[in-house]
Amino acid sequence: MTAQLIDGNALSKKIRGEVAHRTAALKARGIQPALSIILVGEDPASQVYTRHKVNDSAETGLAATLERYPATMSQDELLARIRTLNADPKVHGILVQLPLPAHMDAKQVIETIAPAKDVDGFHIASAGALMVGQPGFWPCTPYGCMKMLESIGYDLRGKHAVVIGRSNIVGKPMALMLLQANATVTICHSGTKDLAALTRQADVVVAAVGKRNVLTADMVKPGAVVIDVGMNRDDAGKLCGDVDFEGVRAVAGWITPVPGGVGPMTRAMLLVNTLEATERASA
Repeated sequence: MTAQLIDGNALSKKIRGEVAHRTAALKARGIQPALSIILVGEDPASQVYTRHKVNDSAETGLAATLERYPATMSQDELLARIRTLNADPKVHGILVQLPLPAHMDAKQVIETIAPAKDVDGFHIASAGALMVGQPGFWPCTPYGCMKMLESIGYDLRGKHAVVIGRSNIVGKPMALMLLQANATVTICHSGTKDLAALTRQADVVVAAVGKRNVLTADMVKPGAVVIDVGMNRDDAGKLCGDVDFEGVRAVAGWITPVPGGVGPMTRAMLLVNTLEATERASA
């Protein structure tokens, strides 16, 4: 068996096309969807991510503004800027790129963003809405994973899904989204005993721990769907995920590649969240 690829590049392109169509309809009504991205410091990966986000926005007609600040910026200055953007009716989404400099409290920064503009889906109000099944903004990475499962017509009802990782950004919200889709969900983490015994039972595995080869071929049920959220570098410096791709591909039914899998979908769902924030504000 060789797993079929779930192509995040192709799916994200389709979603961007849908966003462009909806954005054009808003602009025809005189409404310009707008996203403000704040980057503090010179983290190389963050610079790449924010550049991609600006380019994706421009492609779909969304107006994205990148505000760059030195790592020496004080937290009070950052919070003041966020509050100004909160009050600006022309700004529909606010994203503060993580990680922040060590002297800043990321939790406080995120909680300062108005929930109605929390297009990253990290605010406690967004997390609470997801928990109780109320409308809100889903975090972009797990949201993208759900869209990938949807794209292959995968029915999660009654399926056993294993999520490896319990972060607030991916693992926990991923588990909740799968649960809402009527999957039976197991969350695994660094304290889990015999990870392989659990993953071998799974119809769906989502690997999201940021550790190379956390999932290998002998840990996967034949025909399972494997979603690789990881973003790592191998010994040669090549981008890779959390999954032993070549080994697992020979066992799984479906698999996401790295790069070209979850990454483009994360950015696509940011556009969707920004568009929905605009539509809600303009209703």
